[in-house]
Amino acid sequence: MGKAPAREKVLKKKACAFCKDDKKAKKDGNGAIGAVIDYKDTALLRKFVSDRGKIRARRVTGNCVQHQRDVAVAVKNSREVALLPYVSTAR
Repeated sequence: MGKAPAREKVLKKKACAFCKDDKKAKKDGNGAIGAVIDYKDTALLRKFVSDRGKIRARRVTGNCVQHQRDVAVAVKNSREVALLPYVSTAR
């Protein structure tokens, strides 16, 4: 008697936080937009950067394609003006 086949894990894909905020703002009907990706918002950008300073992948953050690109551009611009470090020296 062999081992029973392992059940495949069904992982639910994370929803893009920025798209979710946009939909919520549209649903409220007040005309406001959701979270905006800006290079000056380092608190938001640090959520998408690892402790080593690398930009986290889409499958880790759950961002959609367009918002992942926007995050990457914002992180790169933030690094250019020295708001975020390129690398971390923490070991």
